[in-house]
Amino acid sequence: MQKLPINGDLTRWANQGVLLLNDVLTVREGQAGSHTRKGWESFTQQIIEMISREKKGVVFMLWGGNAHKKEQWIDGTNHLILKSGHPSPLSANQGKWFGNRHFSQANEYLVQNGKTPINW
Repeated sequence: MQKLPINGDLTRWANQGVLLLNDVLTVREGQAGSHTRKGWESFTQQIIEMISREKKGVVFMLWGGNAHKKEQWIDGTNHLILKSGHPSPLSANQGKWFGNRHFSQANEYLVQNGKTPINW
C-alpha cells in the first residue's frame, strides 16, 4: 500500500486522472467570493461541458451549492454525478459532507465501467 502524503500535495490524484475544479479559480486573500462573477464561472462551465461531451464514464463530485448548479451541464446518462455539501469545516461539521461515501462510490462506478479505481 502506498504511503499517504501528509503535506496536502494532490499530485498523486492528478496523475491518476483526478481533476479538482472550483467554480471560481481565484480569490482576493481573506475575502471569500471576491472574484465571483468575474468570468470564472463561464470558463469552468465550459470545461465541465467539454468533459461531459467528449468523455464517457466520468465521475463528477459536486460539493456545495455552487457545484450543484453545474449539474445541468453534465450528461447523467453517460457519467456518475455525486452531490453533497462542501467539505469546508462549516458545511462538513453540519453533516453535509462526512459520510457521503463519494470516494468508494466513485471507485465502484469506475470498476463497473472497466476503469482503474483511484488510490485516494
